[in-house]
Amino acid sequence: MALHEPGRRHPQQHIGRAGLASAFRWSVLLNSTLSVAQLVIGIGFGSLALIGDAIHNLGDVAGLTLGWGAERLSTRAPSERFTYGFGRSTQLAALINGVLVAMASAVVVVEAIQRLTDPQPLVSGPVAWAAAAGIAVNLGSASLFGIGEHGGHKHDLNRRAAVMHLLSDALVSLAVLFSALLVGFTGWHWLDPLTAVGVGLAVGYTGVVLIRDALVVLLDGIPGHIQPELVHDTLLALPGVVNVHHVHIWSLSTSQVALTAHICRRESELDDMQLLHHAKAALAGIGVGHSTLQLEPA
Repeated sequence: MALHEPGRRHPQQHIGRAGLASAFRWSVLLNSTLSVAQLVIGIGFGSLALIGDAIHNLGDVAGLTLGWGAERLSTRAPSERFTYGFGRSTQLAALINGVLVAMASAVVVVEAIQRLTDPQPLVSGPVAWAAAAGIAVNLGSASLFGIGEHGGHKHDLNRRAAVMHLLSDALVSLAVLFSALLVGFTGWHWLDPLTAVGVGLAVGYTGVVLIRDALVVLLDGIPGHIQPELVHDTLLALPGVVNVHHVHIWSLSTSQVALTAHICRRESELDDMQLLHHAKAALAGIGVGHSTLQLEPA
């Protein structure tokens, strides 16, 4: 006997969806404006580190846009042909975005290494203000997503990913700010390209991680936040269950995990339907919201 229940949204999952869309919208708008401003100031006042920070911000604008798209796609009903919905389309875009970010970071690092031997004059004041604006915008945008509010959003992976992007941007902007202030106080113009190397490497790492995570999803790998052993133990702990096999776990989108499994059971106080519903509730508690289970006699 099998029970297949598409990932339904519980009433509490509807709470805050409008606010989440608003958070994505404002974060994309603010960070897009910030990125353009940092590019203009970085080019105009000679800061390669600030240009690298702007590229990092642009990459995360793309990431936020993907997260926003995932939210919208997750509410779109599956079609007759695309029976699982359209959540994976965001991963294709994430793969392209990761490649572009990694390529841009390589350009910044190469240019920064060349400038180390011939540092260019840097006007530290505007660069420092632009970096400070980056810190404020990214921390403000992160606060819009409200991780930890009411104790419920910490499990929203899409929301957590957006916050991590924004906090990493704030740290990069902080490094650029310190660099600009030190150049202003000491006149050591080589600090800017040295900082740019570090920023470029950080941006490149972000791109590589994005590529890796997108490929894991596209190749039906187990999502990083799901522990296979915990899934197995959770099912094995159900009343009457003596064995679990043919377990397959994969991502349907950035926020939805699917599972199929065969469960061998003996007689217990629960009938088949009760056991299946207990199993699905237990799986939902560890992050697997879409499961198809096949019961077999022990």
